[in-house]
Amino acid sequence: MMSIDIGINEQDRVAVAEGLKRLLADSYTLYLQTHNFHWNVTGAQFRELHLMFEEHYTELAVAVDDIAERIRTLGVYAPGTYKAFAQLSSIEEVDDIPSGSAMVEILTKSHEQVVKTARQVLKTAQDANDESSAALVSDRMRIHEKTAWMLRAMNA
Repeated sequence: MMSIDIGINEQDRVAVAEGLKRLLADSYTLYLQTHNFHWNVTGAQFRELHLMFEEHYTELAVAVDDIAERIRTLGVYAPGTYKAFAQLSSIEEVDDIPSGSAMVEILTKSHEQVVKTARQVLKTAQDANDESSAALVSDRMRIHEKTAWMLRAMNA
């Protein structure tokens, strides 16, 4: 493989990529969790939640691709298995099918966790002067913060 000369040393590229792997795992786990809830939601808010969850997992599908491609841009292989994601993710999986309001609570906490993971990765990217990764992570933080706010407002 050709050497990568983008103005970020290898040690910093690897450190940023390792953080992005955790963000990818959290994002993919959240994608799967949201898709599961989309399929299985019931109750009085069915239509509203079903459609909202679809919007969320559709956005997340694009996000995971962007994050994985950034990892590859840094010269590191992106994780792509459930096993790898389970090891890297800080999102708690849900085994049962909760009520619609519980789904909203769970997703709120999951989005907040993605924000916390992103905040850690942002610091690493900034320390490495990796503006491209920092911009990607900052954009992800903004989206997850807003989504968590909207979800919290639903159960207020």
